[in-house]
Amino acid sequence: MSETALREQICRYGRSLFERGLTPGSSGNISLRLPDGGWLVTPTNASLGFLDPARIARLDETGRLVSGDKPTKEIPLHSALYESRSEAKAIVHLHSTHAVAVSMLPEIDPRQVLPPLTPYYLMRTGGTALVPYYRPGDPAVADAIRGLAGKYSSVLLANHGPVVAGDSLEGAVFATEELEETAKLYLLLRNLNPRQLSPGQVADLVRHFGLTLPEIDGHHDHG
Repeated sequence: MSETALREQICRYGRSLFERGLTPGSSGNISLRLPDGGWLVTPTNASLGFLDPARIARLDETGRLVSGDKPTKEIPLHSALYESRSEAKAIVHLHSTHAVAVSMLPEIDPRQVLPPLTPYYLMRTGGTALVPYYRPGDPAVADAIRGLAGKYSSVLLANHGPVVAGDSLEGAVFATEELEETAKLYLLLRNLNPRQLSPGQVADLVRHFGLTLPEIDGHHDHG
């Protein structure tokens, strides 16, 4: 896909996420890794609903701005996830309401934010880790993500929002949406003792779809 087409793809998905209320105002950002090692990144203080393809920032492989508007302040977040997930081609960061709400709950296990409520949550995200709160744009968040050692493509920033990597922009968007919908289910069912997927059902998904789930305490968490 040409760079022009990739820029248009960022704008198309950004508008879709914005119009469905998944990231309000000028919140959220999207990046795409290019074949030459550089990136396309949405600009700082830009609404995902009103992006101009020509003004999307282009960075070289060192993160230096080559063209376009000044990039999002969340560059450390994106660079750390790309470093730790070498197969990642795109990253989506949103301030989606239900995922942010879950990030604030006291009972959340930082190694596995949400239980296995649906097969598609595991199939799209593989599970989600919680990263403690950092000021937006704080370079220290990069160290926290590197500390996850590449085990997670889906990360939830406490009191802030999800950051999800994918092998394509479409894949990253779909995984982020699945995380948000599962967070919504969790909040709807909280304290109702819902029937989760059993360890056997999770193991069946892993076998059938070749999933790689984060290992917790030396074993897969089949919650």
